[in-house]
Amino acid sequence: MATTTAFTLTFETVTPESAEQGDAAERGVLHEGLTLREAVDALASADHVEANEWPVRCPRWVTGYTTREDYRTGERENISLHFPDHLTPATRCRIVRLLAGK
Repeated sequence: MATTTAFTLTFETVTPESAEQGDAAERGVLHEGLTLREAVDALASADHVEANEWPVRCPRWVTGYTTREDYRTGERENISLHFPDHLTPATRCRIVRLLAGK
């Protein structure tokens, strides 16, 4: 059985109003079935990238914060890259280092 290396990107939109409530205004799936290169390119505009855990040992996803911002309304978009289940902890950590060091 062949293993696919499909990555998923999700988003969350945070408005000043939703931030006051401690939540996002909207969440959803952006893309499924991406290659690692496509997923990394989508996070290129992020201000900074963080794994879902600290210390980073076997992260399930990374989030790129403020990938898009509307200065008029204060709305910000964050994008998360979700790892395929079959990736080893070492591979996940290497991807985090790649993205955090950009």
